[in-house]
Amino acid sequence: MSTQFAYRTGKTIGITDAYPSYTPREGFVQPTGNLRCCAYGPSGKLFAWATTTSVEIIETKTGSHLQSLPVTNCLEIGFSPEGTYIVTWERFVKLESGEGSKNLRVWTVAGGEETCAFTQKSQSGWNLQYTSDEALCARVVTNEIQFFDPADMSGGTVHKLRMEGVVDFALSPGKNRAVAVFVPERKGAPAAVRVFNIPSFQSPVSQKTFFKAEKVKLKWNELGTSLLCMTSTDVDKSNKSYYGENNLYLLGVAGNYDCRVALDKEGPVHDITWSPDSKEFGAIYGFMPAKITMFDARANITHSVPAAPRNTILFSPDSRLVIIAGFGNLQGTMDIYERNGMKKIATIDAANTSHCEWSPDSRHILTATTSPRLRVDNGIKIWHYKGQLVYTEDHQELFYATMRPQSVQDFPARAQSPGPEPHTSATAVAVEKPVSAPKGAYRPPHARGRPEETSTKHYFRDAEDGPTNGANSASYVAGANRQVPGATPAYVPGSSQRSVPGAPPGLNAAAGTFTSPVTQGNGATSAPTSSAPIEDRKIRNLAKKLRAIEDLRMRQAGGEKLEATQTQKIAAYDATLKELQALGWKDE
Repeated sequence: MSTQFAYRTGKTIGITDAYPSYTPREGFVQPTGNLRCCAYGPSGKLFAWATTTSVEIIETKTGSHLQSLPVTNCLEIGFSPEGTYIVTWERFVKLESGEGSKNLRVWTVAGGEETCAFTQKSQSGWNLQYTSDEALCARVVTNEIQFFDPADMSGGTVHKLRMEGVVDFALSPGKNRAVAVFVPERKGAPAAVRVFNIPSFQSPVSQKTFFKAEKVKLKWNELGTSLLCMTSTDVDKSNKSYYGENNLYLLGVAGNYDCRVALDKEGPVHDITWSPDSKEFGAIYGFMPAKITMFDARANITHSVPAAPRNTILFSPDSRLVIIAGFGNLQGTMDIYERNGMKKIATIDAANTSHCEWSPDSRHILTATTSPRLRVDNGIKIWHYKGQLVYTEDHQELFYATMRPQSVQDFPARAQSPGPEPHTSATAVAVEKPVSAPKGAYRPPHARGRPEETSTKHYFRDAEDGPTNGANSASYVAGANRQVPGATPAYVPGSSQRSVPGAPPGLNAAAGTFTSPVTQGNGATSAPTSSAPIEDRKIRNLAKKLRAIEDLRMRQAGGEKLEATQTQKIAAYDATLKELQALGWKDE
């Protein structure tokens, strides 16, 4: 079965059949003009977009038009789980009567009829939440969660969960109807997350209280049996982070288990994600390079991968593969792991990616560079999980891109296989932008005339044998011969002699020994002319090289991509350290 993706640019909306054809959806007429938003339904059967005057709905398999809704200036669109209802949100305005506009509206897809309307000022958390069978929907108002029957919205609420200070909630996606609610800290009382069965609101089936929680992200697993709560504060009172403080908690819906997830590295929690099979979850946490850990359903550690500059974790729909990536202010590197054993399969360089998601077939990955985050190089790329670029599509101004949701049962599991033949768009990119060989480390102008293949050898040779600062060089140095009359001669770096105030003539300060003055023909004496011992010079130059390697290691740990020659220098760290220690050098 083929997959599909949709996109929205500054001028149009498009739907493309993805693997294996990569052609525009036949039967779909691309709209143009000022297009505000677009969205697939959770089942993938429907697709809708908003213009300045209406909301249009189509059927995704054929591209045929289904419905047009008279909604002006719509900014958000959402479908119910089975696509029976569509919810629209417009910007809140005050009417002439002084009342607020009913800007959150619910419509039937089949008939295009408005079933209910609410006032919803905030765009954050604007949508209704539905149970998976569409038997109930809910929304939060002041100190209350209201439940409705979607088939009879005009009949008012069917259940109410009254709770002082409630600001957020999440309905369970499982067959067991449950709701998790969050109350932040207030008046010295701790914050709390409570889980209730619907409609039994007398006592929670599970709850957890904690401090340092102003906001929360509630993430149910697919079965609705466990809940992850990531709490956060805007300010870290310990002053260890600019971005507040995070904690992670796990609650079992049966009420027999809850705990704080032990995160053994200080710093923010970058991402948490449940596996689609609901058996485990992954977390990326800590200051960069972040720690990446897999936990089972009881928060026991099952696997860890080496720390790296990563902030995104995505399980494939069939739970067999996992992406661990670094987006945003990181380089865009994606590591693909086989979940069984956490064996790395491939690494993809997806620089400037602002959106990433798995294809429903669990074999392809969509990445997109979108505006307004980035105004240049906007476009869509499709990758095979083995690391091969198979399709690319450039756009002048891309605002949105997403895969069409499809059931994992539509794509039977199969063994790993080589990547498919790339689309002509991907091969054209490879021709236009060939992979360039590493240019190596920066070389100063005086060293650029040397043969290219010996640049690394010259680095080590110069560090061992050449002068570090030109003190023993025959080249002219401005001001090197200046001397204040009557003053003690200046110490020349690299020389073995240095005068000590008040010491007898001929005392060698570096070695702590006396040196016999040399008598000249006129009876005058002069200081002996001896060069620095070879061992001293080697120690000095090797120590300098060691500091340079340590600097490169710090840059590599911070996520910087190094050249091949710089990586070779890092590999020489142990040998350099042993050579120094053999010369009697000690690290203080």
